[in-house]
Amino acid sequence: MEQENTVIKQRLSKLREAMKAAGIDYYLMPTSDFHNSEYSADFFKVREYFCGFDGSNGTLVVSADEAGLWTDGRYFIQAENQLAGTGVTLFRMMEAGVPTIDEYLLANMKEGQVLGFDGRVLSAGIGQRYEKELAPKGVSLKIDKDLAEEVWTERPALPCHDMYVLSDELCGQSFKQKLETVRSRMKEYGAEHYLLSKLDDIMWLTNLRGNDVECNPVALCYAYITMSDFVLFAQSKEITAEVKDYCDRNGIKLLDYHELVSFIKDIKPEGNILFDKRNTNFLTYRVLKELADASGKTLKNEKDPTEILKACKNETELKNIREVYVRDSAKLTEFIYWVKTNAGRIPMTEYSAAMKLDSMRAELPGFIELSFPTISAYNANAAMAHYEATEDNCAEIKAQGLLLVDSGGTYMGGTTDVTRTMVVGPISDEIKRHYTATVAGMLRLSKANFLEGCSGKNVDILARGPLWNMGIDYKHGTGHGIGYILNVHEGPQNIRWRFAPGADEAVLLPGMIVSDEPGVYIEGSHGIRIENILEVVAGDENEYGRFLHFAHLTYAPIDLEAIDTSYMTSEDIDNLNEYHALVYEKISPYISDEKVLEWLKEATRAL
Repeated sequence: MEQENTVIKQRLSKLREAMKAAGIDYYLMPTSDFHNSEYSADFFKVREYFCGFDGSNGTLVVSADEAGLWTDGRYFIQAENQLAGTGVTLFRMMEAGVPTIDEYLLANMKEGQVLGFDGRVLSAGIGQRYEKELAPKGVSLKIDKDLAEEVWTERPALPCHDMYVLSDELCGQSFKQKLETVRSRMKEYGAEHYLLSKLDDIMWLTNLRGNDVECNPVALCYAYITMSDFVLFAQSKEITAEVKDYCDRNGIKLLDYHELVSFIKDIKPEGNILFDKRNTNFLTYRVLKELADASGKTLKNEKDPTEILKACKNETELKNIREVYVRDSAKLTEFIYWVKTNAGRIPMTEYSAAMKLDSMRAELPGFIELSFPTISAYNANAAMAHYEATEDNCAEIKAQGLLLVDSGGTYMGGTTDVTRTMVVGPISDEIKRHYTATVAGMLRLSKANFLEGCSGKNVDILARGPLWNMGIDYKHGTGHGIGYILNVHEGPQNIRWRFAPGADEAVLLPGMIVSDEPGVYIEGSHGIRIENILEVVAGDENEYGRFLHFAHLTYAPIDLEAIDTSYMTSEDIDNLNEYHALVYEKISPYISDEKVLEWLKEATRAL
């Protein structure tokens, strides 16, 4: 019998009391901060507080007598476990017969009811959509209430940490050079003013970094740009003497983070105003719209020009990224050796293995922090694509089966992300078949040659093909972009076979970097993921156009104990042998332990 989760039920009861007092019929809580960041600091984990689900994607909707959580395929198993006994219904996104949030609200809200949410944690685009979808029912929106303030008594404080400056030499371009390019893009859009809300874009543009979001070196801030001024809104306590001096020298005007709305209300714009509704919160959008309407100017919604500028790395960034990835790969290889040597021989858990790798990474020169919490998942736990072991809740690693480890670091010189699934003991033929197909798909994608103009959608089938041929799929994208000393997930580029309605599809361009990470997830049995990071490289140009291809950035061995060549084509075998020859060539100079080197030579032998 399912045990009742009284803590969550009590919190929901108090929330419903606050909703009633505020005249709100349905209250919506997404997974976001004020900037639509992928990862949110503890202060913003309202959805988690009210339902217990702590995955990185999910939206909770609460009414007087119902509560529902929407999340994607990565988290179905986890969400089912964490919602048990809460009374919250799980809505599996993208599954047949499962309504979207919009459809659910339209079906359940009554004429003239009120939908409430904190307007700062929902993007303008989503806010506008709810406004439009629910208009036929006369539903009104109440967006000035953060009801968690009234219920969450021990809520963590808004994060506030010192910002710091990266040198122009490390970044390859100065702030002033980048700003000049951004202003030229503003002119192309016919805009004299520009509100930039996305944290990693502001950090990239200013060559500043912070520590307000776990594993993302960003500071909570906004930027307001005109043809003559650049205003940075940041928490005053985060501005060190070094940052203040840098801003003064570069003509960056500093205002407090909480002054943005009052600043906008006082503007007398001399031209049109640019913003990106994907990254601007709904409350700020409403203030911008009032400004535009009152001044007779146009509010222009366009993709942040910083996004594509940031995604196409310059030569300095690429040079540093390549070096960082080789060092990171060598350290991961030492960890793989340690796991395979010690599993079943010394006490080892998912958590202790993750801590071992984290400590090894921290030894590397220029290490800043992890790029995301290390995923260390043994056997059946690896079937949960984004499982995270804790010290109090982790499996013992024995000399049997597989250990999946997805990890990365941020360094002065780059941000890394890599997944390897290691054999720690006997495995079944089925696991070998799944593992071999995953490796074959990863390497087939890495060998792609494609015309410029292709997006990730055009090449995704190369990674999924061997699995689709088995009637297997994985419920996540194949690839995402990665930042430079920034967020481990970065757009606009990605590799996936389908896009949700309204999602952006971006072409792949030279200088972009993207992950390549197919996998197999068999509930209750095993999970496999092999992830390399690839650089998009310009190739030959002829009468058909310019061809592009990928170059590996990740050089870590693939476990040959799990490979069965009977499931591979001769080309697949050649791809693996070629990759392993590169692995040995690239990382052997960075490994000083003779035992590890000897093992690596065997681990990368030709088949």
